[in-house]
Amino acid sequence: MNNRQLFQQHVAQTSPAPLAIEIVKATGNFLYDTDGKSYLDLIGGISVCNIGHSHPAVVAAIQQQAAKYLHVMVYGELVQSPQVQYAALLAAHLPASLNCVYFTNSGSEAADGAMKLARRATGRTDIIACNNSYHGHTMGALSIMGDEYWRSAFRPLLPSIWHYDFNSDALIEAVNDQTACVIVETIQGEAGVKEPRQRWLQQLREKCNATGALLVLDEIQCGFGRTGALWGFTHYNIVPDIILLGKALGGGMPMGAFIASHELMSVFTHNPVLGHITTFGGHPVCCAAGMAAFQVLLQEGIVAGVPAKEALFREHLVHPAIKAVRSKGLLMAVEMESAIVVQQVIAACLVEGFFSDWFLFEPGCLRIAPPLTITHEEILTACAGILRVLAGLQR
Repeated sequence: MNNRQLFQQHVAQTSPAPLAIEIVKATGNFLYDTDGKSYLDLIGGISVCNIGHSHPAVVAAIQQQAAKYLHVMVYGELVQSPQVQYAALLAAHLPASLNCVYFTNSGSEAADGAMKLARRATGRTDIIACNNSYHGHTMGALSIMGDEYWRSAFRPLLPSIWHYDFNSDALIEAVNDQTACVIVETIQGEAGVKEPRQRWLQQLREKCNATGALLVLDEIQCGFGRTGALWGFTHYNIVPDIILLGKALGGGMPMGAFIASHELMSVFTHNPVLGHITTFGGHPVCCAAGMAAFQVLLQEGIVAGVPAKEALFREHLVHPAIKAVRSKGLLMAVEMESAIVVQQVIAACLVEGFFSDWFLFEPGCLRIAPPLTITHEEILTACAGILRVLAGLQR
């Protein structure tokens, strides 16, 4: 049996008709299949590959760390240089109150950890989240996910979770002295790139301050420069109590983190001791890769170029079949007539050599979230290809 057949028989499937394109190489902004065909990557592994695929600095960091040691001991007992150095580097580029990093294996685990931290630190049980929010698929993250279609098959979920509309006054009014935390995406991703009103997010910060609730911002998808700023929350002049990171955090390796103050995080050390532990979170190879990718992002001025690239996409993605383009940096949703049209566009783009996707809660939108290293020429090529596909569908 070939790899595609083995994939279908032995790898757990999550949809009835996976694309099943066999990738043999990924470098820069391109993917390559077994036939040698190249695909311009317009989703970057869902906002993972912010500095492109197989960056030499990341590959070298992985090789160097792998030659030293891999897994050595459960999290927290041994001083491991990659963990320590990466945590310090992250803290140096975050507000002073976000100075203590708990590394996890994924963004979902980061969300679960933050929920535990908030309940433990406040002694409260209630958690407020948003409709059409996405924070992962573990049972904890699923409980705060804001869409019943995805939740209903797995009930009962965690209790004392309350959902309100993003940008709504009702959410702010619901925060009270029983609220352990409010968890929101800084930019709603799977809802089709929905941005908060600046004053709304500031009022939410003020209400959390007044009631003692913790504000948790999920930057798993929008962090690491994707919005045109290193961290999305800096656009809105607030600072969260806890930030969730993932995706680009590992430079292509599996990794997540929740970050808070040292004072907050210290509650995991007693009553009970080992209040939150993980076997592989903060794996030294993942930390080495993530730190190398973050250094590239900082040193090569990649983030500064994002706004101009966003503007170029928006300038050229104009067509009668495109109803709207919503974007924050290089996190973009191209709204079309229906989910059927989007699926037709995705399939036709693959033939043209462009790899894209859709959104969980807005299937009528085409996802564009390429590596931040995408060039202006590649953007023009992608836009021309998408418009060519749309013209072909209208014939």
